[in-house]
Amino acid sequence: MSTPSFYISNLLEKMTSTDKDFRFMATNDLMLELQKDSLRLDEDSEHKVVSRLLSLLEDKNGEVQNLAVRCLAPLVSKVKEFQVEVMVDTLCSNMMSNKEQLRDVSSMGLKTVIAELPSPSSGSSLTVSVCKKITCQLIGALGKHQDVSVQLEALDILSDMLGRLSGALVSFHSSILSSLLPQLTSSRMAVRKRAILALGHLVPGCSSALFSQLTEHLLAELAEGPPSSLTRTYVQCLVTVSRQGGHRVGNHLEKLLPIVMKLTAVEDDELREACFQALEAFLRSCPKEMTAHVSMVMKLCLNFMTFDPNYNYDDDEEEEEDSMDLGDDLDLESDDEYSDDDDMSWKVRRSSVKCLEALIATRPDLLSSFYTSVCPALLARFKEREESVRADIFAAVVALLRQTRDVARRRNLAEGEEPAEDTLKKQVPLMVKCLHKQLRQKSLCSRQGSFSVLTQLVHTAPGVLQEDIPVLVPGIVFSLTDKASSSMLRMDALCFLHVLILSHSIDAFQPHLQVLVPLVVRCVDDTFYKITSEALLVAQQLVGVMRAPQQDSARAGLHPQPFIKEVFSATMKRLKATDIDQEVKERAISCMGHIVCYLGNHLGEELQGVLTIFVERLKNEITRLTAVRTIALIAASPLKIELSSILSEVLHVLSSFLRKKQRSLKLATLSCLTTLVTHHAKGLQAVALDPLLAELPAHVDESDMHISQVSVTLLSAVARASPRALPMLGSSALPGVLALLRSPLLPAGALAAILDLLQALVLSGSHNLGYSQLLRSLTGPFRSAEGSALHRQAYHSAARCVAGLISVCPGETPGAVARLIQEVKGPGSETEPVRVLALLCLGEAGRLGSLGTSREVQDVLLEALCSPSEEVKAAAACALGGVAIGSLSHFLPFILQQISSQPRRQHLLLHALREAISACPASSLTPQVDRVWSLLLQGCQSEEEGTRTLVAECLGRLTSTHPTLLLPRLQQQLNTASALVRSTVVAAVKFTIVDHPAPIDTLLKDCIGDFLRTLQDDDIGVRRVALVTFNSAAHNKPGLIRGLLPTVLPQLYKETEIKKELIREVEMGPFKHTVDDGLDVRRAAFECMYTLLDCSLDGLDLLPFLEHLEEGLKDHYDIRMLTFLMLARLASLRPDAVLHRLDRLVEPLRATCTTKVKAGSVKQEFEKQEELRRSAMRAVAALLAVPELARSPVMADFANQIRNSEDMASIFQSVRGEGEAAAGSMDTS
Repeated sequence: MSTPSFYISNLLEKMTSTDKDFRFMATNDLMLELQKDSLRLDEDSEHKVVSRLLSLLEDKNGEVQNLAVRCLAPLVSKVKEFQVEVMVDTLCSNMMSNKEQLRDVSSMGLKTVIAELPSPSSGSSLTVSVCKKITCQLIGALGKHQDVSVQLEALDILSDMLGRLSGALVSFHSSILSSLLPQLTSSRMAVRKRAILALGHLVPGCSSALFSQLTEHLLAELAEGPPSSLTRTYVQCLVTVSRQGGHRVGNHLEKLLPIVMKLTAVEDDELREACFQALEAFLRSCPKEMTAHVSMVMKLCLNFMTFDPNYNYDDDEEEEEDSMDLGDDLDLESDDEYSDDDDMSWKVRRSSVKCLEALIATRPDLLSSFYTSVCPALLARFKEREESVRADIFAAVVALLRQTRDVARRRNLAEGEEPAEDTLKKQVPLMVKCLHKQLRQKSLCSRQGSFSVLTQLVHTAPGVLQEDIPVLVPGIVFSLTDKASSSMLRMDALCFLHVLILSHSIDAFQPHLQVLVPLVVRCVDDTFYKITSEALLVAQQLVGVMRAPQQDSARAGLHPQPFIKEVFSATMKRLKATDIDQEVKERAISCMGHIVCYLGNHLGEELQGVLTIFVERLKNEITRLTAVRTIALIAASPLKIELSSILSEVLHVLSSFLRKKQRSLKLATLSCLTTLVTHHAKGLQAVALDPLLAELPAHVDESDMHISQVSVTLLSAVARASPRALPMLGSSALPGVLALLRSPLLPAGALAAILDLLQALVLSGSHNLGYSQLLRSLTGPFRSAEGSALHRQAYHSAARCVAGLISVCPGETPGAVARLIQEVKGPGSETEPVRVLALLCLGEAGRLGSLGTSREVQDVLLEALCSPSEEVKAAAACALGGVAIGSLSHFLPFILQQISSQPRRQHLLLHALREAISACPASSLTPQVDRVWSLLLQGCQSEEEGTRTLVAECLGRLTSTHPTLLLPRLQQQLNTASALVRSTVVAAVKFTIVDHPAPIDTLLKDCIGDFLRTLQDDDIGVRRVALVTFNSAAHNKPGLIRGLLPTVLPQLYKETEIKKELIREVEMGPFKHTVDDGLDVRRAAFECMYTLLDCSLDGLDLLPFLEHLEEGLKDHYDIRMLTFLMLARLASLRPDAVLHRLDRLVEPLRATCTTKVKAGSVKQEFEKQEELRRSAMRAVAALLAVPELARSPVMADFANQIRNSEDMASIFQSVRGEGEAAAGSMDTS
């Protein structure tokens, strides 16, 4: 016998001892053994352990029984399936015993076993077989056993099983339903409640037919005769079924709703409560189907929200005492002292308010009407006497404000205010008046709810309480000084005060400093760290109030010095402490940083001690990031705080931080160093910068462009501040900067930083870093063999820097231009990269005005346009546009004349024209507008699509400069007979839409509908361009098209359909190839649908949207890839809508995942199919990540199929690993 088996045999023998302590210790030791992963039991040991533990369930000692139950959990995974079935059979038999203690222990044992069974999706046969055994016995117990306690335990266990293992019980769902429905008529309320709970767990995983059977049964019972004692039970069951059933309730809503509405008239408060809960469930589960009934439900809720037949509200008393006397209020009688144990009307009021909250949450489209109908009614009910109802009223108002804020966020910033926000501002005076009364109440709930409403109001409409601050401050003071105030209430008061100061003008708070500062200081000294933390945030904002101009303070009769001393002392105490919470440490550092930054001139000798503490906190790993940001703040102080005493040490510590891996610390450190070097250059010694310059080169790398940009900015600051550091900078950092300049990934910000550094080096006058040396370093790689391998972006970046150097060295300009012209005109031995770079340099220099109206430059560029090299021609076109920007009056007429007279070079010249139009101000273009317009209209007729695209861009850019004049002209061209002109004009509109506010926006909003009517154009090319324009508008300015969605969407959906008349066969030798001329249009339509998910989700009816998405899942490769992304996005945004059509959406996913490429296909076909499968699996993973979708039977079946297929399972695991890795990489920032 092996050692573990021998040890367990000894334990089993001790478990039969007559001494209860021996039995207890032996069972405990067995449990510890079973919990070891390494334990393996042979068949005989399994049998003995199971038998012994089951016998101990009948032990006379309760502690031994409990230990035996706990042993069952690890035992499930240690023994074979047969032994688990033996355990289950015994436990089920014991559960029906007449012995109450044995029954209870066995019930606990069954729950323990069920909790340890593997998930059905794992494919384990153990779960299925055990669940079947338990279910059969539980159903039998419910049908035959009359003992209520047995029924309760059976229902409890059945609920556990259905909640966790419903997928393994699909074959028993019908039997379970049949056994549960009779329990709804039980004479015992506890049985009925547990039956309802079990039905709620059954509903998510049951079939549609079974759900309909359950709903029809409830309908029949509710419709039968007058309301009886069971009616409430059936309505409560309907509530649970509706919450769990989701969209499926919508199919039965027309029958259910009239019955529920009728029952609200019955004089039974608890029945009415259940009815309102049902209405709430309907609103949340199927908002679309409830649309027609919204007004009726709202009217009913508003009516019963005031239902309080046993209490008379004295309105006159509510209107008294608008001002507040803190001393008297402590003794006021409170309405909360009213009590009536038999009064259940508060349940009706609470449920009607919750129903209103559901209405607000599900109908953002009705926000404006809510502010005129619902909001005043809710505000009037702040006088509610029942505290729990009052809390729900506050929650409903918060939901209304939050919904307003969410809708505003989804709108584009350029669209202006929403009507709902306007209506909200009209309600603010009434809201403040009602909340002011609540802030005077002794009730903590009232005050806490008031602060939550006020805080949300400020978040939704910043600045809206500017005039009401004198009214609100006494309420804040009361909550902070009242001894009865809880910690949570004081935190809420501080939080509100923080956001109030943050979002309003500081002038409004100066008269209240005398009251607020002592209170905030007292809270900073509080023993509860959360209150201290919130108080420090408020103190930080009060610093801004105290630093207001001295004349304003004097005019108000206030002198900030005493307040500064109070706040400083309290903050200093927390700053010095080391045995406090990290959050308090960080906020104390930040608060003191603001004090030093803005009030440092008032601190005197105390300042040096504060700076010393900051250095200590800088060296502490826990607080260093906050300390870095605080030192940066102080370094940039308008008071020019003297930091010479700590500067060297701080530089040394900060330089060491550049070796750390924490990215946020690196960025904060680089920013802090830049600020220190910029503002405290006089206190710097060249030696102190050596460690910094040694660390910086490693951070100038294209692997992290943002860190590179900040590093180059720091180098520029060093170059300007310390000429002695230039030799080391030039030798160690400059090569990396120039290598970065040649990166194809270089963003505009990093390029600007590099240009700034090079100009700083030239202006420094350093011998080895002068104009000539830097110019050679910039252009050298383009003259070598390496030049031809460089990316095109590298040429543009280098040209920008060369032009920048020329602009800061006017004396070098003539010679530099002459050399560049010579390089362009150079003999054949000159390499193409050199000519391209020279042309681009001329263009950038001309853009900065360094070339004037040079005739020689004009001739050189014109000659380069005829070059046989495409790269040279493109560079010449770009250069011509650049020089035109610098001297528009001379070069623009020349470009226009060339476009008219040189049709072969029209494409290149249009590039130059585009450059000029895009960069020049509208005023300089005005003299030539009509001529440019006429020329571009002629270009609309070009047969070449590339030329028409350029013409469209030029038309769009030109229209943006003169919208009032040109937009109507553009609109008139829609009536032309030429499809080419119509498509070019519609494409031009796309280029007038930018992602920031523009003067054309207002005009465009009025007429964009005319341009989008081309979605009905007979020409497929025009329709495709219209879709692209619509997509651009939806992405950049959703407000332009949101009002047009009802008319545009049908046309958009029509373009997603496959049109057989556009599919043709082309013979290619012995093969026939199918060409789909409608593919580009369909792709453009699906791209529009994808964009609408991000910018106009609230304006979409998702059922037709999903219908067309479903067709896209079966379409061409490109469209399927896009629709997989859309489905994954919808699963996270609107799982309820996806659930409606999940059965039909899963089949295309299944087909994609199971399809295999025919043998003998080319490699590209295999790669495309593999990518399709991976993309489909990503959509599947997104669906399974949503619990409501994962519980669906069709989804559970597909998940099981994936797990049982080795090929699909490996793809699924790989895709899920990608998602986890992406989430992890995002967290590291």
